Amino acid sequence: MYKNNKKENGERKYRSGEKTGSARRMSDYTREVNEKNFPHDSIQTDENIIYGRNAVIEALKSDRDIEKIFIRRNDREGSLRVIAALASEKGIPFVDISQERLDEITAKGAHQGVAALACCVEYLSIDELIKETENKSEPAFFVVCDEISDPHNFGAIIRSAVCCGANGIIVPKRRSAPLSAVAVKASAGAVNYMKFAKVANIASAIDKLKEHGIWVYGADASGTSLWSSDMRGPIAVVLGNEGDGLSRLVKEKCDFLVSIPMYGPIDSFNVSCAASVILAGAAKQRNS
Repeated sequence: MYKNNKKENGERKYRSGEKTGSARRMSDYTREVNEKNFPHDSIQTDENIIYGRNAVIEALKSDRDIEKIFIRRNDREGSLRVIAALASEKGIPFVDISQERLDEITAKGAHQGVAALACCVEYLSIDELIKETENKSEPAFFVVCDEISDPHNFGAIIRSAVCCGANGIIVPKRRSAPLSAVAVKASAGAVNYMKFAKVANIASAIDKLKEHGIWVYGADASGTSLWSSDMRGPIAVVLGNEGDGLSRLVKEKCDFLVSIPMYGPIDSFNVSCAASVILAGAAKQRNS
């Protein structure tokens, strides 16, 4: 599958603005922002800032409650005009700020002239996450991240999980990449369509999944070929840390280990790439 001998990079409840309807003019929602009425200390540049045009558009389209949109001053070209219109339609205030201020808010990320202010994603308990799937017609499909440390990898895994129809992602409370602005941007807005559970211990979470009849597949180079694995029932796919792979106890807890056959001179995948292949393989079986 992917070799774990070096670290590699991969690529709310929110409080909304006052709902006033789309009839109100866009200019009514704009105002100049300065350090006095919007101090930098009031912004957390971690889990409550979404930036990048695609990520902000997807957040708006997903009906997530967003508190405020920041748009680069004197820039209303292309998709920034679309963002301003969507914000106005939903009654979400948007404000014009300088390029320098946007750089501060996004910690000099590739914001493309826009950022959105929201609170952290609301994490569910694992019991709540499992309950979300009980009334669905298709069997449960979860992704478990065992200490994924790189936010680019985390964001890419989220995007693959959404594209492949996963019901939720389970992450540990400690030693895990945060659902930060970097991860949100790497997911290209997919974070808005995914449920998350945060647990104290991944091994215990696996036990809980098994209690509910969910088969657990660990991604590991020593496992059975993905092409001969049956992943059509209620399943959870466990992805290990970029450097160390699955932890020993987590590996022992898995019902099955799966690997991706290699045919070229390189014998390893980046973990987010491996996630895409495994999740797509599972999705193909589950939708055939």
